[in-house]
Amino acid sequence: MRENDMLEKEEIFSKVLRAGRRTYFFDVRATKADDYYITITESKKFTEEDGSFHFKKHKIYLYKEDFAAFSEILEDMTSYVLNHKGEEVISERHQKDFKKEYHTSERTQETEAPVSSFTDVDFDDI
Repeated sequence: MRENDMLEKEEIFSKVLRAGRRTYFFDVRATKADDYYITITESKKFTEEDGSFHFKKHKIYLYKEDFAAFSEILEDMTSYVLNHKGEEVISERHQKDFKKEYHTSERTQETEAPVSSFTDVDFDDI
């Protein structure tokens, strides 16, 4: 099979969901026997300190024989979350002005030995 034929088969039907740093790709693809299956790809963008970035991707292959059970479980799970927590997003990281802060827990502070003394080093003396 020519490369163009393969590309045509891979692009049967697609939809994209952009969700912040994540993008979800839903694609209908064809097997060698010309049957259809779905791929769901999560692509997450990571930015380095120097401004460069890279993507991490995770892919799920979903075949026709699993559609009904997958759909039923997905519906059960989404309904459970919405019924117990509602639709409001309460995670700070989803807020536009979110900045990750590191907090030490009180438990960690209690178990650490107190610092009784230290040496003052002046790097100009070295």
